[in-house]
Amino acid sequence: MHINESAENYLETILILSKSRPVVRSVDIAEELGFKKSSVSVAMKNLREKEHITVTKEGFIYLTDTGRKIAEMIYERHQLLSQWLIRLGVDPKVAVEDACRIEHDISIESFEAIKKFIQPMISATD
Repeated sequence: MHINESAENYLETILILSKSRPVVRSVDIAEELGFKKSSVSVAMKNLREKEHITVTKEGFIYLTDTGRKIAEMIYERHQLLSQWLIRLGVDPKVAVEDACRIEHDISIESFEAIKKFIQPMISATD
């Protein structure tokens, strides 16, 4: 199920936007990421061809089960790693940027080990 970092970012963005909007459109994604609408359209075509999203005739974008699984995995990594770095004293802006880089490259095994180790610490201070 390995896909490239760019596709993971798009799927994560769709997931995040879908939490605060009734529907997600390409223009919403372009605005959120600061990309040209044409670039987003190409990416959506690729994600649709790989069956990670569906797009209605009205242009509403929905994650498929596989797309949602990938998006939720990346989002969980992002949230946990960001929180951990912030708790370690990293500036929040830097922590979010670093977490975004780490979340795409870390193995499932390593992430699960980190999660198991740090989740009790993060939960205890919330």
